[in-house]
Amino acid sequence: MTESSTSKLLNGDTCHRTVNGKKAVRNGFVKNHCIFRQQQLQKYRRPKEKSHHVSRNAALYNKPFMESFEETPLLVAVLTYMGYGILTIFGYLRDFLRDWKIEKCHIAREREEQKDFVPLYQDFENFYTRNLYMRIRDNWNRPISSVPGARMDLVERVTPDYNWTFEHTGKVNKDVINMGSYNYLGFAENTGMCADAATEATLQYGVGVTSTRQEMGNLDKHEELENLVASFLGVESSMVFGMGFATNSMNIPALTGKGCLILSDELNHASLVLGARLSGSTIRVFKHNNMQSLEKLLRDAIVHGQPRTHRPWKKILILVEGIYSMEGSIVRLPEVIALKKKYKAYVYLDEAHSIGALGPRGRGVVDYFDLDPRDVDIMMGTFTKSFGAAGGYIGGKKELIDYLRAHSHSAVYAASMSSPVAQQIITSMKCIMGEDGTSLGLERLRQLSENTVYFRRRLQELGFITYGNEASPVVPLMLYMPAKIGAFGREMLKRNIGTVVVGFPATPIIESRARFCVSAAHTRGMLDTALNAVNEVGDLLQLKYSRHGRQSPLEEATSFLESLE
Repeated sequence: MTESSTSKLLNGDTCHRTVNGKKAVRNGFVKNHCIFRQQQLQKYRRPKEKSHHVSRNAALYNKPFMESFEETPLLVAVLTYMGYGILTIFGYLRDFLRDWKIEKCHIAREREEQKDFVPLYQDFENFYTRNLYMRIRDNWNRPISSVPGARMDLVERVTPDYNWTFEHTGKVNKDVINMGSYNYLGFAENTGMCADAATEATLQYGVGVTSTRQEMGNLDKHEELENLVASFLGVESSMVFGMGFATNSMNIPALTGKGCLILSDELNHASLVLGARLSGSTIRVFKHNNMQSLEKLLRDAIVHGQPRTHRPWKKILILVEGIYSMEGSIVRLPEVIALKKKYKAYVYLDEAHSIGALGPRGRGVVDYFDLDPRDVDIMMGTFTKSFGAAGGYIGGKKELIDYLRAHSHSAVYAASMSSPVAQQIITSMKCIMGEDGTSLGLERLRQLSENTVYFRRRLQELGFITYGNEASPVVPLMLYMPAKIGAFGREMLKRNIGTVVVGFPATPIIESRARFCVSAAHTRGMLDTALNAVNEVGDLLQLKYSRHGRQSPLEEATSFLESLE
């Protein structure tokens, strides 16, 4: 996600994250909220204050639904803005020195002989890359020389010019605990039944298909996989694609066009945003997981119709994700479906991170809420995470899939999925479904759930601010300040823990974070080792901002004065 594609609203409005029926706190964020069916009561709990709110939608949920978004401490927010301000000032100073040839600039620039041409790119657009990102660039694009499983091997590299270029030393950091890959069920492995089956498929079919599905690239493995995916999802038919990103960006334009309205969550993935833009449809954005915001847009769309003509919209499509990969939050799908039925709209559900990772049977957010798959019009997901493979799928009614086979650019023009990749997905999916004759799939689902709950609970007990739903294996830990982004990644690697750190513009400017991805392949010992490292680095960098379970500053001051008396 980038600021230009997801954090920034497509219609130019301002983004504020709020909760249904609640006003945003001072800096626009909600600390903690939960929804569950308990005497038809919905409770919203915050670290600093308690409040109760009666929910009109509590009956839609048949299980506890708890998410945590603790407020950014005011002092931390101020210091974060100051940090970016100082970096920006020094950035302008360094650009001044580069203009006068005092400091060498390594980034691409227009040549002098082309100064009369129309600029290929604007130099100022690279300001962030030159002066902020380059300081912490060593935390990204680290080369891996092993399977990205629970442990991995990282190739050591050094930089002679402050992260502009890197050189390999020839050494390898062995057995680094991998807390960053989307290997939710541990199927990213080079031994076992999945690897053996993929090897056999490679020997039989080769690696490349060298054609599209409509020509000479339609293998029996593809049809077997599509039938299996349809059975797994509980839908009439499905279609698979060789690239997950293109599954969204190339299929949404085939489903909507001019005269159609797309309602998109403000934190949707860039692939959804790109697909919506390419479709030519009118796009309106609702606040993240806020059903009141979505219903208002639906109501206005029905009442007012299209701009200028006020004709009814040809189609209204709601775009949501199962698990939001930067927030760790889960879509309020029961409420989305209720609104879809009420206003006769369509729902496009992206289960890239939730398929295989949620639900008692691993069948995604629909399984998690025990809903009818037929209530979701377009079910999309990827095989790049829980299945340890590549590509994506679309599932739904047979008429929908037949239409996409003829009209989707991703189906008509793209090369079809590689046979060993298809076999990897078939074997891992059968394992999850229990069709391999073992209980290994159910054991991995249970282990992932236990690891997720344990890791999240321990981080909160240690005093860190974490975001997201308690059932989400994506666990963001808030860092906030720009200097702590690079420092956290480097310090964790020193302790042999591989993590992903994320900052602006992929997140709001004051919400930089480290993102942990919990896997069923992680043992309790690995998680404890990672937690101990996080605790040490947290103490070193002073990252324990959470006030959950502690007194507010005013209460602490009052208690101190009372103790003096």
